[in-house]
Amino acid sequence: MATIQIDRLLETVVRRGASDLHLVVGRPPVLRINTHLRDLQTKVLEPEDTVALMKAITPERIQQELEEQGSGDFGFAYGDEARFRVAVFKQKGYVSLVLRRLPNKILTFEQIGLPPIAEQICRRPRGLFLVTGPTGSGKTTTLATMINYINENFDKHIITMEDPIEYYFPHKKSIVVQREIGVDVPNFAEGLRRALRQDPDVMLVGEMRDLATISAAITSAETGHLVFGTLHTSGAASTINRIIDAFPTDQQEQIRVQLANNLIAVISQALCPRIDVDGMVAAFEFMYVTPSIQNLIRENKTFRIDSDIQTGKRYGMQLLDDHLWQLFNAGKISKEEAIDKSRNPGAMVDRMKRAGIPVDRQDLEELEEAESQPTSDAERQAQIAANRARMQSLGQRR
Repeated sequence: MATIQIDRLLETVVRRGASDLHLVVGRPPVLRINTHLRDLQTKVLEPEDTVALMKAITPERIQQELEEQGSGDFGFAYGDEARFRVAVFKQKGYVSLVLRRLPNKILTFEQIGLPPIAEQICRRPRGLFLVTGPTGSGKTTTLATMINYINENFDKHIITMEDPIEYYFPHKKSIVVQREIGVDVPNFAEGLRRALRQDPDVMLVGEMRDLATISAAITSAETGHLVFGTLHTSGAASTINRIIDAFPTDQQEQIRVQLANNLIAVISQALCPRIDVDGMVAAFEFMYVTPSIQNLIRENKTFRIDSDIQTGKRYGMQLLDDHLWQLFNAGKISKEEAIDKSRNPGAMVDRMKRAGIPVDRQDLEELEEAESQPTSDAERQAQIAANRARMQSLGQRR
């Protein structure tokens, strides 16, 4: 009975084009469609319902992990229609699940909207390329597109380390080896260390979540490999700061030099619901590491990177807020979405005012208060310590 029910739920997810399915005790199954949550017209889930649904799709090893640690992650294919990434966890003692739908078809650069220079980056023999953004911003899809491009056009040995494996890549011109954390290798750092002995050309790190993984990724790029990775940061400058702040103070000068010499580019992205047609559109910030930006990284002047991005249009560079403004002017996203997803909401409101676009004032006071927060040296050091502690805790948890 549970198998039939989960099949029907998954079929509904695919048919309605939902991005996620939430299964939680005390509420009917919930779909996320274009960022909005929608209840299905079914019964309210009881504790035994979520347990049965979980057991219908969850491997034994993940069920054991759920019992021991309270959560687990895995991926599975729903026939030929879609793949799902599943997070199963306990809350209030009950079992809950969140299933993220992954399209079987890998998109092209044009479909995603990536700048043309992204193809050139895939041709680079070595270096570090980072895709950043909050959870659910499409980082995995962007990386899948780039790995697929390499797979179709070059004879490379590609090694991916993922948690869990989301897109499956058949061997084409390249050999693609996909290793799942917790199944094929214990953690990202170990996967990177072992990969250096496996004759790789390209490596993908599903998430640079701790100091050991970040250090191994930089070293891999430095030793002559093309390394792709993700971080949960917003903006190119904050990405660089997050990486450097993860290291002890006495190592940060050396890391700045290594990062300046090996970082190729940073894409920071956000997904926005469209208002012209059904679906989502990605807004990108793109930073290509020029000699000028290399110097800013070495000299710890990352606060000036945004200015270099603004003047680097010939390299395809753009700020996230500028792309959001373009999408809004093109009628693809709402003004509320452009303001909410912008890195500087107050400046976005000012831009709209100058263009004669009416803006509600109810949230302006909150925007001004958020943007006027002090940035003293003490607060900066506290943030650095918090970042480092977060990464260390994540590493220990894994």
